[in-house]
Amino acid sequence: MMVPAALLLLGALTAVLAPRLLARADWPDREPVVALWMWQCVVAAVLACCVLSMTLSAAAAWEAVRGHVFAPAPHAVVEAYALGTGSGWAATTAVALACGGAWTAAMLVREVARARARRRQSRAELLVRAPLLPGEEPDTDRLVVLEGERPDAWWLSGATPRLVVTTAALRRLKGRQLDAVLAHEQGHARARHDWLLHSSAALANGFPQVPVFAAFRDEMHRLVELAADDMASRRHGRLTTALALVELNEDRGVFGPCPTPQAHVPQRVHRLLTPPDRLPPAHRLRLTATAALVPVIPVLVAFVPGLRALG
Repeated sequence: MMVPAALLLLGALTAVLAPRLLARADWPDREPVVALWMWQCVVAAVLACCVLSMTLSAAAAWEAVRGHVFAPAPHAVVEAYALGTGSGWAATTAVALACGGAWTAAMLVREVARARARRRQSRAELLVRAPLLPGEEPDTDRLVVLEGERPDAWWLSGATPRLVVTTAALRRLKGRQLDAVLAHEQGHARARHDWLLHSSAALANGFPQVPVFAAFRDEMHRLVELAADDMASRRHGRLTTALALVELNEDRGVFGPCPTPQAHVPQRVHRLLTPPDRLPPAHRLRLTATAALVPVIPVLVAFVPGLRALG
């Protein structure tokens, strides 16, 4: 029973230390794509610790589970895990972790169902505001222009993604600013940022008392915008992208002294106007490789007794 306990301890340490280390680092704003990958690997490591601990605890508690988990393993490997000790605690741990896994799946299903409902409602409202012309097929146009007094642009995800732009945005955005806004929204769609937002929201809503999941959700909302800004600025320039952000959000009060739900917009504009130096390619590669190794550590911990027995 030492390995399941070690996995739970490793998961707890990862959940506590990783967000603090990432919050103190100065490179996530410089490399938002690498930071997105790092956060996904950290959360995957925490979940892997729980899944592996649940599996080994269930194997220790019930002979039937043990027979399936260790069916092809030699007898020495089974003895190396000392699964016969602490069966009472093992059953409690396995049941608790299984309930947590079921709750996580339920939260993810609920989040996806809510997203689909919101998308259907948005498409229905879009059809009312921009009805089909005679002979026009539904969901054929990827760009829809709506009459609106507020400049706005957003990407409507789905099987046939559509980019929606208001007429006020067309009047206000000048030159290549509209192209920068379109590139920003297309960056969200191509990188499938909506799935990251749904997954992080499901974990944060399902486990509101777990700080790592709340931090994961907040950082996903921030980093996906920075990543999309970089995609747009690489094609159309940082100044053009920053001016487009200002034009779209100037009337919403986000640049005033009072905090607003979109208070991150001024920071995004400042970042575009005073771009931080990117990390060297070798440094980015090291960070990416280090992040990829984080979920591997729980697997190694789970296999150490078996490998020792075989060695």
